[in-house]
Amino acid sequence: MVNIKNISDDFPILAQKINGHRFVYLDSAATSMRPNFVLDRIDAFYKSSAANPHRGVYALAERATAAYEGARAAVARFVGADTDEIVFTRNASESLNIVMYCHAQYALKPGDSVVIPISEHHSNLVPWQIAAAKTGAELRYLYTDAETGLIPDSEIERKIDKTTKIVAFAHVSNVLGLRFPAEKLVARARCVGAVTVLDAAQSVPHFPVDFHGLDVDFAAFSAHKMYGPMGIGVLYGRRELLEKMPPFLFGGDMIEYVREQDTDFAAPPHRFEAGTQNAGGAVGLAAAVEYIGAIGWANIESREAALMRRLTAGLAEQKRVSVIGDADPGARRYGVVSFNIEDVHSHDAATILDSFGIAIRAGAHCAHPLLDYLGVKASCRASLGVYSTEQDIDRLLECIPQVRRKLGYGD
Repeated sequence: MVNIKNISDDFPILAQKINGHRFVYLDSAATSMRPNFVLDRIDAFYKSSAANPHRGVYALAERATAAYEGARAAVARFVGADTDEIVFTRNASESLNIVMYCHAQYALKPGDSVVIPISEHHSNLVPWQIAAAKTGAELRYLYTDAETGLIPDSEIERKIDKTTKIVAFAHVSNVLGLRFPAEKLVARARCVGAVTVLDAAQSVPHFPVDFHGLDVDFAAFSAHKMYGPMGIGVLYGRRELLEKMPPFLFGGDMIEYVREQDTDFAAPPHRFEAGTQNAGGAVGLAAAVEYIGAIGWANIESREAALMRRLTAGLAEQKRVSVIGDADPGARRYGVVSFNIEDVHSHDAATILDSFGIAIRAGAHCAHPLLDYLGVKASCRASLGVYSTEQDIDRLLECIPQVRRKLGYGD
């Protein structure tokens, strides 16, 4: 069992000082930090079992294969899927691209529509632009309420219609921190016979997710946002859909048999895992899953909810600070709040806060269409992880007023 009170001690990178100050890391939505538990598992794999999975029958290769496939099984249990529905990729972006290249461009035609929220991360937006351009389908947006950031039911009912073949959406917005109505979107898609694609990158670190329970057809997430290593992601695909899809890449380990002029491809998930895979990354991802399980979802959710309330309430009390989306401190956000400081570009704010040892995100957060829709050029974003503390929140709130002062404003 993980000691939740002192959990930040599990993360060695947080012990350093930045610019002479205690390090306050508030950019977990971009990438989370990794605990010793995960780092040690990766290190142990490379020291004891780092052969190529599926390639050999000697002891080391067998251990590597067991570790790699064991990681797949652990991930499947974590997200409520069958083991053969879990494809390892480099990241969520690659997972979403596989859906576009291997499913959408064959399933779409002129007259069809793809529906996505305006708030999507570029990784779940640009592939659908490409799909629409390739196939002649229409890319249609669900527009959020400008004040709350929520998708009105009327948008869902009106935009997802009999022409719709794909509905793709984030579980949680990486800008607004809001949980979108997955159940409503899936139900509406089912009514019109559309395939659903869930970007779960911002949900899997914060609350339990069950892909079978949600009844989604595809889903994607990345290890590095949930305390695992960079360079490994997951594509979940409903088995019957994966079986119909052609491979994305070609090479070793994704084949059954190769003849001079043609090839029989392996069954999913190996069909989509050409070449030597990031086995160490898979081991690290499985370790992250185990670490989250040791903390417990009840502990994670209650801790993060309390910190988010503290952050949003503190921002509401700040002079010349505006929160993007629902400014109510009681509104439920998952790990993310975006804000702006009057007269200050977000990049300047982030640079000044860094001088105090505080790391936040600044810019458009890979969501240009959302910010354009809201009339905002850029914003600051503070995002939490399970290691975030009340002291981290208070330090940010203490230093925000210094930003304007450093730039010569009186208050």
